[in-house]
Amino acid sequence: EVQLVESGGGLVQPGGSLRLSCASSGFIFSQYAMTWDRQAPGEGFEWVSTIYTDGTVRYSDSVEGRFATSRDNNKKTLYLEMNDLRTEDTAMYYCSTGAKRGQGTQVTVSG
Repeated sequence: EVQLVESGGGLVQPGGSLRLSCASSGFIFSQYAMTWDRQAPGEGFEWVSTIYTDGTVRYSDSVEGRFATSRDNNKKTLYLEMNDLRTEDTAMYYCSTGAKRGQGTQVTVSG
């Protein structure tokens, strides 16, 4: 069974940083592109970033230059380094691959 478990969310002041993790199991992690999405209260899902199997990363315009996605294939873990956080980054953050999405981790930027 494919499992994705996000962690690392929390409350941070504007301008602060957080690092999210997504631990995976049940599939060959290195063979799949991985995606970060987010959902703000009352909003739909917003694509944030995708990292492909060759290490290529794409970002949405809203996070380009502030967020960095990486993967550790040995640990089967996906990461999202978030810097210069803004109030509009407040959302539940999810990792996903294909049709499978984790349960999410809450990021709240307030201060």
